[in-house]
Amino acid sequence: MDLFTAIEARRAIKHYTDEPVSEADFERIMQAVLLSPTSYNIQHWRFIRITDSLLRSKLQRAAWGQAQISEAAELVIVCADTQAWSNKPQRYWANTSAEVQAMMLPMLESFYQGKEQLQRDEAMRSCGMAAQTFMLAAKALGYDTCPMIGFDTDQVADMIHLPAGHVISMFITLGVASRPANPRAGQIPLPALLFENHF
Repeated sequence: MDLFTAIEARRAIKHYTDEPVSEADFERIMQAVLLSPTSYNIQHWRFIRITDSLLRSKLQRAAWGQAQISEAAELVIVCADTQAWSNKPQRYWANTSAEVQAMMLPMLESFYQGKEQLQRDEAMRSCGMAAQTFMLAAKALGYDTCPMIGFDTDQVADMIHLPAGHVISMFITLGVASRPANPRAGQIPLPALLFENHF
């Protein structure tokens, strides 16, 4: 499926068949996700693939019983390490010259040091870009997805043993739709959203 078709066809799917996602396809999706952009190449994202059925049942309760949690072939929790900027930062530039590293590493530190809101914002931005890559790659392979924020964050954090300094961005379900999404509810026209130079 070409990119623009995948963009048009991707919808938030709530109900799934029992058809599995092949391990090869899951791996291909995740390898595509790793190519998503991040500031300073920090790669804040961390992904929890839920394969334990009991844990998935508990997560469904924490997500107010939403059907897609248990129906989808796969459930992935997208998290972010807000402190990734300070965790062995040289690895983010390991394939560059010594000159580039000498320039980038101090820049990274000065950009994030002591700026907790920026650290969190950047981590969440990275997760958003990774999630979109996940969903479009899945659609290109013929699968369906649903990004979700409808869950009790504290309960989920406890269930997945979320480390300190990490945040949960969203759930993504993955599988094959058992029924199509409802028609798009209403798109704001482009002229109301696109401005030139200023509002």
